Amino acid sequence: MLSGNAIIFLTLVWGTLEGQTISQISECGFACSEGVSCKSKVNRNIFNSFCRQPLPSVTPSVLESLTLSTTTKCVHRGACALHLSVSASLIMEESLRGLEICLLSLDTQETRCHSARIPKVSSQKMVGRTLQVHFDCFEVSVAQHLYVTLKTIPYYCEVQISREYRVEDCTDADVGRNIPACFAGRLNYNVDHAQKAIKVHFADIPRSQAYYVRLCLKWFACEDYSPPVLVNAEQPGKAVSLKYSQLLPCLCIEGWAAVPDAVRIQICPFENDTRILWDYIFYNPFAQSLSWEPPCPVQGQVHLCGMSKTDDLCWELSHTGRTAPGNVHYLQVDPQPWLCMKFTTLQGSWVRCPFADGNFPGWKMKIHQLPDKFRASFISRSPAHFQVHLCNRTEPFHCHVLETISVGSQGDADAIAHVDIPEAEVCSPDICIQGWRTDVDYSVPAQMCDIRCNRSYRKRQRRPHDSPLTIHRWERRARASP
Repeated sequence: MLSGNAIIFLTLVWGTLEGQTISQISECGFACSEGVSCKSKVNRNIFNSFCRQPLPSVTPSVLESLTLSTTTKCVHRGACALHLSVSASLIMEESLRGLEICLLSLDTQETRCHSARIPKVSSQKMVGRTLQVHFDCFEVSVAQHLYVTLKTIPYYCEVQISREYRVEDCTDADVGRNIPACFAGRLNYNVDHAQKAIKVHFADIPRSQAYYVRLCLKWFACEDYSPPVLVNAEQPGKAVSLKYSQLLPCLCIEGWAAVPDAVRIQICPFENDTRILWDYIFYNPFAQSLSWEPPCPVQGQVHLCGMSKTDDLCWELSHTGRTAPGNVHYLQVDPQPWLCMKFTTLQGSWVRCPFADGNFPGWKMKIHQLPDKFRASFISRSPAHFQVHLCNRTEPFHCHVLETISVGSQGDADAIAHVDIPEAEVCSPDICIQGWRTDVDYSVPAQMCDIRCNRSYRKRQRRPHDSPLTIHRWERRARASP
């Protein structure tokens, strides 16, 4: 077990190193305490992996300290390698001959060991004194996760110091500036529309560096769209063909050096083309639900709206505003050809009408003039309930309601129902007949204005509002024979 002094010393060392710049060395090397003759070698002696029971004089406190730091060895600026610098101290006892430092890579499970030994005669003269060793020839890689162990020679059980150490990654200023693996390079690409592929290659990256490229969908992070493709160091500048199904605005090309936590370069060449997102509208006829489920995030507003037949304007339905990003859902929606979705972003507004092709059961309202009255007929391919409104026209779908009448349908085939409205109620300026479906939450009214009345009526004075509206029950409507 470590002594209190050793623990305090290590804590101070780590705290002092945090935030400092990485030191540089011209050559890696090995050094012992001044005046002490010691030999350094790469240790492959498997027998030192097995411990022996310590003598009474050998306690864990003989290992005083273990200090770790990262250094760089540079050929020239921008062409450097990372090294682990290890400083250790040992209080010599008569049975000790030196110490061993081992590095285990937690990423690859590779182990490397280095030992410092002193001759037997010298070790006897060193009893009670401190042996200090410094070694900085362990070459390491960016963001490598290491397990460092300091042991005595010979190795006594439970007499060791172990520390985890993580080498700085490319976000460190010194590492990012000097280590070739952190140089992101530049991505070049060409789109092959015929093959539905994007051909990508890296430029301005070291020839000895392998790297990855991939397609990803950029949400909060860039999620895999295609598996990363490894380009080996022996194939510099090799073009990689990445398949796609659609050129989405969030489809990005990403590349990075084949090292842990490497800097990634990312380009999203299609980000301004958002029109394709408005086609991701889905209708479930069983739940009568209408959804917009975009494959990419987009900021904006979504509304249901009713398309005007006269001026190509889509009038927003109240209480239908939704905020994107995210999926948008509406329940109990009437699948009318003129019911649409309106998308508004900083780039403008777009309207999509998912039922315009008429493939979903809908309904119609028709107005017929009869002697002294008008008949509003509703034709539906599915059971439904409607209201008839008489309103003073102000603007499309915004009228003052004068009368409301409810009718219902039963059955599963085409059906027709009608309401008779006295002529006196209709033949007035700005009067419209409006039909609503009431058994759903979202529906656009059918509205008919500028209703032509008989000339004979215009010559008669308008009668008082004492004629009741006549409601006719639903009838089955026979389908035409094929």
